[in-house]
Amino acid sequence: MANMSLKKVAMPEQDPNVRNKNFEEVALGYTKEMAMEEAARCLNCKNKPCVGGCPVNVPIPAFIEKVAAGDFEGAYEVITTENALPAICGRVCPQENQCEGKCVRGIKGEPVGIGRMERFVADWHMANAKETEVNIEKNGMKVAVVGCGPAGITCAGELIKKGYDVTVFEALHKPGGVLSYGIPEFRLPKDLVAKEIESVQKLGVDIETNVIVGRSITIDELMEDGYKAVFVGSGAGLPRFLNIPGENHLGVYSANEFLTRVNLMKGYKFPECPTPVKVGKKVAVVGAGNVAMDAARTAKRLGAEEVYIVYRRSEEEAPARLEELHHAKEEGIIFKFLNNPAAIKADENGWVSSMEVIKQELGEPDASGRRSPQPIEGSNYDLDVDTVIIAIGQSPNPLIRHTTPGLDTQKWGGIIVNEETMETSKDGVYAGGDTVTGAATVILAMGAGKKAAAAIDQKLQGK
Repeated sequence: MANMSLKKVAMPEQDPNVRNKNFEEVALGYTKEMAMEEAARCLNCKNKPCVGGCPVNVPIPAFIEKVAAGDFEGAYEVITTENALPAICGRVCPQENQCEGKCVRGIKGEPVGIGRMERFVADWHMANAKETEVNIEKNGMKVAVVGCGPAGITCAGELIKKGYDVTVFEALHKPGGVLSYGIPEFRLPKDLVAKEIESVQKLGVDIETNVIVGRSITIDELMEDGYKAVFVGSGAGLPRFLNIPGENHLGVYSANEFLTRVNLMKGYKFPECPTPVKVGKKVAVVGAGNVAMDAARTAKRLGAEEVYIVYRRSEEEAPARLEELHHAKEEGIIFKFLNNPAAIKADENGWVSSMEVIKQELGEPDASGRRSPQPIEGSNYDLDVDTVIIAIGQSPNPLIRHTTPGLDTQKWGGIIVNEETMETSKDGVYAGGDTVTGAATVILAMGAGKKAAAAIDQKLQGK
């Protein structure tokens, strides 16, 4: 029987004043009864707008129908025909702008909780399913993948199923890319990331860590070693800065370094793990995207008494997911919208003592379509902080473009591709994910990896 409730089945969560002191997952997940109740809200529309909103085209109504019937393994099989990382996507995808944003139920109420059910199905499979042996017929050709983030893992998984020998070269000591170093434990548990990657390795994908393509080996050398194609999914790990006075003072982090220390190097377990992370009593995080929310919520969990989000535009322009803004507010993060840093000041020892801020008002829209912030003359004031984290975006590391002749790139560093095939200007080299688009979403990177794998297969098979 259809569930015509206008609201989603609520997601159980840790209490905000408990979770802001630990690194355990915030959202606790649906029970099977909750998942089946939410599945009954799906109208199983004929034209399936939700599928069109998914960058990897998961057959959403088909998997939800299985959930409603209590066939959770069947639902998992449906999802994984198109998505190799459902436990991750169910947690970190911006469904409100994609599949759920297209849901018909969202016209007169809340859309169906597609992401919540995807997460439930993936978690159920991990806890209950028995391993099955997969026999893949090899075609004798090998393909290299640069970077073991969402784009690289997806491309590798697709190609291994098509019979290629696939080797992924990862610069860091652990696979996962941004899933491992960027997204905090309380949003995406790392043992879950390891299990999802393990499922791709079990298909036969070889992952080589501590290999920096562009230094350890070049793309040209990979081609000389017999790889028929190379997919570059090396992400956007180069942080941007404000270029204001005082950015080199002690106590100033890029969000990239801060989150890598905490997530990848387990700095939140110091001294059990040997990576220290110094966080003062008052922290300012500059920016209002998902990375800024992650940094602010992490700083709070590390013991900061006051954590500010300082953002030059208004809340309406903040690029973070609504869920992330909501969780940050619940956890006590203080928002200073329409405020722009002008300088970072230090004490006599060189440590951050305050940040000079100028209040802003919104003018006409700029190139991004958002109203451009304008400074209010004479509104400068000092915000009393001892740690500053810059979270205003990342761009691709220049190493690959500097060591790969014939590879065309944008002025800002992104690799230029044919958007239909993800082919670059260099024969046999494909690219996708943040190294092409700049910092974007996990699911968009996966969509690019999947598209590239199909194009690589078509070219190598002469189709």
